[in-house]
Amino acid sequence: MNLLSSENILLFSFALIVIAFLYSSVGHGGASGYLALMTIFAFPVAIMKPSALLLNLFVSSISFFFYYRMNYFKPKLFYPFAIASVPAAFIGGFITLDNTIYKIILGIVLVFAALRLFGIFNFKEKEAVEIKLPFALAIGFAIGLLSGMLGIGGGIILSPILLFLGWASVKESAAISSLFIFVNSFAGMLGFFLGGKTVPMESFYLVPIAVVGGILGGFYGSGKFSNRTLKMVLGAVILMASIKLIFP
Repeated sequence: MNLLSSENILLFSFALIVIAFLYSSVGHGGASGYLALMTIFAFPVAIMKPSALLLNLFVSSISFFFYYRMNYFKPKLFYPFAIASVPAAFIGGFITLDNTIYKIILGIVLVFAALRLFGIFNFKEKEAVEIKLPFALAIGFAIGLLSGMLGIGGGIILSPILLFLGWASVKESAAISSLFIFVNSFAGMLGFFLGGKTVPMESFYLVPIAVVGGILGGFYGSGKFSNRTLKMVLGAVILMASIKLIFP
């Protein structure tokens, strides 16, 4: 990985495993964490978006496997969001934002992700409420479009919405979000390719590292794992990256 010195490769790899572990444990692909990490290590924007989408595909699918086998996945809760988000993510993948605009929007999204890790948007489970289809479609479209443009899967946004509206339990939202992230990342990557762009070779070097963290996180997270200290540390790192993006 020519982007990093030998010392930084070790540090980056360790941080990548931790991020993949933590995000997979809660049913996420980890794109917001990967983007924050790449920002801190000064990766070029051209590498950040495709790398985040690629890693999302692997880690979210691993997380979904573990939550699915524990019977937390509810198809009726997933389809309304996916129907609207997939075409929107595909469109978003076509869109190449100006570097400055990209960094500002990504920085704002990362602030939200950091606050969620701090527990600010971790809503408690509510009594089950019937899903409202038009509202769900609108939410799916908005998250999908943003996901495709930035190179995220959107789970960091969808999960708290599901809990806040009472449409899913914590474990159910994790299962839904993991597959939601996968299909959005796939659509975003497809739009990225059809837009005439390619994934840099450096992105593929990151996959096996993230997969290790994803497998461990999915296994423990689908059980009863919780690590508040790790979430607080990661939240601080992401918040630091967001400030660096917004105020270079």
